[in-house]
Amino acid sequence: MRYVYEFKEDPFGDLRIVLPEEISLFSDIIENIASEEQIDEYIKYIKNVLEGVYEDFEIELNATSIFIKKDISIVENNFRVEEPYKNTIETEQLIELLLVWKEKIQLLAD
Repeated sequence: MRYVYEFKEDPFGDLRIVLPEEISLFSDIIENIASEEQIDEYIKYIKNVLEGVYEDFEIELNATSIFIKKDISIVENNFRVEEPYKNTIETEQLIELLLVWKEKIQLLAD
């Protein structure tokens, strides 16, 4: 994993992933994934892009969207008041972050 991360609990008791500023918006996407099945689904989409099944793929959530390309993935939050509105990460690193999140929610479920 190229990026440093840590887990914290917010005042409401929800699990948060804290990422470096340059990729901090990816936490908005990751924290909205509540199940292992959903993580596996996202990873499948990403792998389809990496393997050339899709040229690119977009996942849209309430406030954020992620545009997945072979080399990089871009997350945008159109409702933020302050910058940054967009972050970029290597697509392979995105998969690693999703696997870290999956492992954490598995531990919490046990």
